[in-house]
Amino acid sequence: MRNAGSFFFPLDERLELGTEGYSPLVLSQAVRQASKAASFAEASEDLQELARIEISPTHLQRVSERIGAEWAQSRDGDVEGFRQLQLERTHKEAPTGAAAVMLDGGRVQTRADDEQGPGVREAGWRESKVACCLTLQTKAAVSDPHPEPPAKFLEPTTVARVTAQIKRRGSAAGEASEERTKKQDSSSRRRQRRRKKKCHVLGKRLRKKKVSRTRVRTVVATMENSDTFGWQVAAEVHRRGLDQVKRKACVCDGQAYNWSVYEMHLRPLNFVPILDFVHLVAYLYDAAQACGGSPAQAWQRYERWLRWAWSGKVSELLSQLRSAAAQSPRSSREGKTTLDETITYITNNRQRMDYPEYRRLGLPISSAPVESTIKQINRRVKGSEKFWLTTGAEAMLQLRAAQLSQDDRWRRNWLRRRPHHRAASSHRLSQAC
Repeated sequence: MRNAGSFFFPLDERLELGTEGYSPLVLSQAVRQASKAASFAEASEDLQELARIEISPTHLQRVSERIGAEWAQSRDGDVEGFRQLQLERTHKEAPTGAAAVMLDGGRVQTRADDEQGPGVREAGWRESKVACCLTLQTKAAVSDPHPEPPAKFLEPTTVARVTAQIKRRGSAAGEASEERTKKQDSSSRRRQRRRKKKCHVLGKRLRKKKVSRTRVRTVVATMENSDTFGWQVAAEVHRRGLDQVKRKACVCDGQAYNWSVYEMHLRPLNFVPILDFVHLVAYLYDAAQACGGSPAQAWQRYERWLRWAWSGKVSELLSQLRSAAAQSPRSSREGKTTLDETITYITNNRQRMDYPEYRRLGLPISSAPVESTIKQINRRVKGSEKFWLTTGAEAMLQLRAAQLSQDDRWRRNWLRRRPHHRAASSHRLSQAC
């Protein structure tokens, strides 16, 4: 056995030349780097420098997209098996603890494949769809274990920055807003934060190290529509047995397609629907600012609304928001629009805002894990200079999803017998001299 980084290949598999003209061991190293580096050109340089493997960026792209497409085809086979009630579960017994499915979307720039030679045509941004399926080591409690909001939601500068990142009604506007927030931060407030940080670090050293709540994360990612994505998520939930867990949740922001997936596939399995609290914070902060008054008055208003939301007092929160909207000056059209959007957002999601009960059950109220996963995926596929064919983007999403999954999926995918294809070209993959 020989170490291949994250897994082992048996000797006979290492010596067997595959479709691309090299062993599965070297091929896996090449594809792994191609799906992690910022570009195929950078991956090609890394392979030459670190592994003494020469492979051109163009051929590396072709090989990676071919393998990603094979994995997508295998995934589609599992989904079809699930729809035919023939997909086997990974484990016979249900996972212990709690489970969560988190849904969100990323951004990928695509182009048309019009077979007119090199060049970018009909470029445009499209949304990728991503799901994190998690098992969690949490326990239910008799009462709400955290009746007070976290300190980060009560610190003005932190909340302003989080809001600028979350809301982003326009990238330029979001960046400008963040810059204004940085300039408004006084030196005394910075000193205060440094003191608080020192105390926090000291406290963490004195306390026992906190263990991560996440046990196993698996990732589903696709460029397909929400209906197809929903079946992919449902198949993954069934495969892992998450539907058999007693305490389970679906955590999303307010996007309609997220909740359409929930209604179709997760609600029948008794997943608890939870509105991501961080997105709610951004709406409340914007609404408090839109009401006018001094910064101190706006902050007091936000903090009052935040505490109501944290405590699950949705009726009181909506009543105050509607009153603020009615009193908003007609001349402030933008502020009125912000308040109306916040009221609509909360009204549409009020049945997903019983946060004290969710905390009591040991369920997450933030979709941060899926947002973090999307950031890791976006590092590879998102960029103003990156223009993907839809098939290429789909293939790369499968590679990244397998890498980010913590169930040994990457290794298992490589151990599958691959279909035979004609190699794209000879002498493209060779040992460097």
